[in-house]
Amino acid sequence: MEAKKYDVIVVGAGPVGLTAGLALRRKGISCAVIEASEKGEPRPGSRAIFLHHASLELLEQTAPGLGFDLARNGVIWPIKRTFYKGKEVYVRNYGVTDNQSRAKLPHFTSLHQHEIESNIYRKCVEAGVEFIYGQLIELVDITKAGVKLMTDQGEKYEAKYAIGCDGARSVVRNQAGLKLEGPRTKDTFLVIDLEEDEEEPLPIERVFHYHHPAMGGRNVMHVPFKNGWRVDLQLLAADDVEEWASLEGVKQWLPKVMDEKYADRITWVSSYQFHQVVADSFTDEKRRILLAGEAAHLFAPFGARGLNSGIPDALIAVRGIERALSCNSEGSRRKAIEDAAKERRIAAKWNRDASTTALHHIQGDSKEMNMKRDLAASLVSLVPRLGRWLDEGPYGPKFGPPELTTKY
Repeated sequence: MEAKKYDVIVVGAGPVGLTAGLALRRKGISCAVIEASEKGEPRPGSRAIFLHHASLELLEQTAPGLGFDLARNGVIWPIKRTFYKGKEVYVRNYGVTDNQSRAKLPHFTSLHQHEIESNIYRKCVEAGVEFIYGQLIELVDITKAGVKLMTDQGEKYEAKYAIGCDGARSVVRNQAGLKLEGPRTKDTFLVIDLEEDEEEPLPIERVFHYHHPAMGGRNVMHVPFKNGWRVDLQLLAADDVEEWASLEGVKQWLPKVMDEKYADRITWVSSYQFHQVVADSFTDEKRRILLAGEAAHLFAPFGARGLNSGIPDALIAVRGIERALSCNSEGSRRKAIEDAAKERRIAAKWNRDASTTALHHIQGDSKEMNMKRDLAASLVSLVPRLGRWLDEGPYGPKFGPPELTTKY
């Protein structure tokens, strides 16, 4: 069977792969996006719910109108609150943001990944991106001239380059001989998604509660997204994870932190331990592969640096390939790919460190950190900025390293 040929093959049709396909097509580079799942097939696991302003800007630059569409279709919470052992220690009201504006992108937008993907996919279709669904990549043969891929159905594809956007268990990464490096946290968290009550919705306020007294001192975060809520609960070391994460278990504890009606509005429950890992390289030895998104790194979600760094991963990979395609020498071609890979690995290591800082801030159990949090909460009435310090803890540093051409 003759192989289908493209300049670039993108493996994975999540939001990062969709972004890569869209950027390639809008630059006139031939490409196909190959996805293992069937089109529209639900995918398990916790998904992103937050896009930073920087991501909206990048997507708007990639396809005019996309950033504003995402902003309009999400929600922007005007108020954020932080509690410490039952006491409110920080509140900020930003006022209502006009997310319908076509003149200025908001600071963020909150909507479920399914909605994010739907918006990017629509732009891909308009741009003419070719999709191949329901085919799992099984073999990746990397040569000096390009990449040959074969799927579980025996279909063959050839390209000058491939971008691996195929997630944490990336076949592209594994077959390119690349490995994830870094620690895994011992703490277990639960993620619960809830459907909003459209008749009587709650005010859209983001709330973080350190050592919630009704939850035996466990940390709890509530984050609103369009038509729903996400609740993150940090379990203690002695907790029975299966019991806490079971549907009946969630129905037992959820009314302690949310209106009891949400116990009948649970749409997703998962438990997880955070990986804080980055690939040892974002490209292969022959400089024909680039990694992006969770194929390249996995972070704790605090600071929302997963998808929000996956988007620039995809766009910088496309920029590197665009440059490589125009090079007249092997040396300059390799350098174009190496530069893209190097920049995004620097970003990934920075983002991992930032999410590690956030984790330590909210759950570090050293005597020093416990004393700092207790002291800050007790002095908030005298030194209000200490409340802000507690509030910003779950997000880590707000900036990226200076070497980057993007924020994250």
